[in-house]
Amino acid sequence: MVENVFDANVEHLVIRVNGRFDYSCHKVFRDAFVLAPRAKSYEVDLAHVEYLDSSALGMLLLLRDYAGGEESHVALTNSSKAVNDLLKMANFNRLFDISE
Repeated sequence: MVENVFDANVEHLVIRVNGRFDYSCHKVFRDAFVLAPRAKSYEVDLAHVEYLDSSALGMLLLLRDYAGGEESHVALTNSSKAVNDLLKMANFNRLFDISE
């Protein structure tokens, strides 16, 4: 399940992903940021992600591109140690702000 929360005061969009973060989430995840008001910063809350695969990594890259690429501010937050290790293995710590 994917849900979003937009804070208009600071133009910040939080996308919360629950359960499996894989290709089955593609449309819902994309809609969570494309259909929301444009934000200055984005956060993907991974607190309840049990599993993620390479398609999830691709979706995170799509969000980064949508948010402005090199100039974007996208944070990946509340990840479990296993998810955090996978993100670091993929060198996502060079592209995103990552916090456990």
